[in-house]
Amino acid sequence: MTNVVLVGTLDTKGVEYGWLRERLLRAGVEVVLVDTGIMGEPRVAADVSRAAVARAAGTELSLLRSAADRGAAVTTMARGAEATLVRLHAEGRLHGVLAIGGSGGTSIATRAMRALPLGVPKLMVSSMASGDTAPYVGSSDITMMYSVVDIAGINSVSAPILANAVAAIAGMAGSFARASAERPPRLGTGPRPLVAASMAGVTTSGVDAARERLTELGYEVLVFHVSGTGGRTLETLAAQGIFAGVLDLTLSELADDLCGGILTAGPDRLSAAGRAGVPQVVSLGALDMVKFGPLESLPQRVLDRGVHVHNPSITVIRTSEAECAELGRRVAAKLRAATGPTAVCVPLRGLSTLGAPGGPYHDPRADRALFSALREGLRGSAARLYDYDTHINDPAFGRAAADRLHAMIGAVSAAA
Repeated sequence: MTNVVLVGTLDTKGVEYGWLRERLLRAGVEVVLVDTGIMGEPRVAADVSRAAVARAAGTELSLLRSAADRGAAVTTMARGAEATLVRLHAEGRLHGVLAIGGSGGTSIATRAMRALPLGVPKLMVSSMASGDTAPYVGSSDITMMYSVVDIAGINSVSAPILANAVAAIAGMAGSFARASAERPPRLGTGPRPLVAASMAGVTTSGVDAARERLTELGYEVLVFHVSGTGGRTLETLAAQGIFAGVLDLTLSELADDLCGGILTAGPDRLSAAGRAGVPQVVSLGALDMVKFGPLESLPQRVLDRGVHVHNPSITVIRTSEAECAELGRRVAAKLRAATGPTAVCVPLRGLSTLGAPGGPYHDPRADRALFSALREGLRGSAARLYDYDTHINDPAFGRAAADRLHAMIGAVSAAA
């Protein structure tokens, strides 16, 4: 039997959730309807009441209704919804989750969805889906569907969109239920050890060579695109201890964090593997650039820098000598704190396709500032630094980094 959980505020969206439940039942799917409303009376009966959701968050609904801080009450219900979905999944009563809403409903539902494991189908139909969805998706695999009109009644526009959502979650949940019955291994417990790798378009050749070498050595390699969200996802999964090792060859998100670029992964990037004691091989890929939006959106302060249009949505500038020195210090500080085996592979001939000799970002002086600050910052630490007289996209560099990580993982396994 396939079970889909609907989670939402049944005081404001009850009619719409009733419509979704009816059509899921027609599709042969069992439904668990969870109410996250607070104030108004629910317009349709729930399987998990709002009072039960409040209790799952460790409080009582009456206290939330009388609370002066409306935002805190909503956050509490989101926490209760999270606990409810986690419980339903553990009980085998959740093969997929569907929610609809505006900003508030989307915030509550997606927080709950993010607590579910990767692979569990998660579909959010939202009026917020045409904008920045990063706060809602985070590092999860939530699927966002734009509602076009607000979720306010069933009409000629909303009906076909919601019908598509029903069909999508029914299909995804059915497939997931069948796969679950076969008891696939939990992520990180399969026959091949998992390794994470970071990559950008400007470091693809080197990372591909490393990935191919690690695959030859018996690993399953998960590649994360350093788009802000990609780096955060890598950090989230590394903290969970599912990786045998991390090959973090591309750190451009740190440059964006320092210089105000649009693809930052936040200040905790390059931290989780070290805290978890996971063997890591790190390089300096794409620290020679910062990513901004379209050319016309560039801040005035960077227009006299080395501007390069990467694509219609992304424009990059070259990091300066001073910025490179600060990046070297920041990388060193993060790696000094690592509790597991750590190595840094330095490609002396360039950090990206743009930074290759003859390329627009080839700046040996800025690169030397980065390397010098990194060496000084790592002096006396347990992290090991290795220089390579190659470019980061030289296949020989990628293979050497992969071999070094393999040796570190082997040493840890042998000592265990």
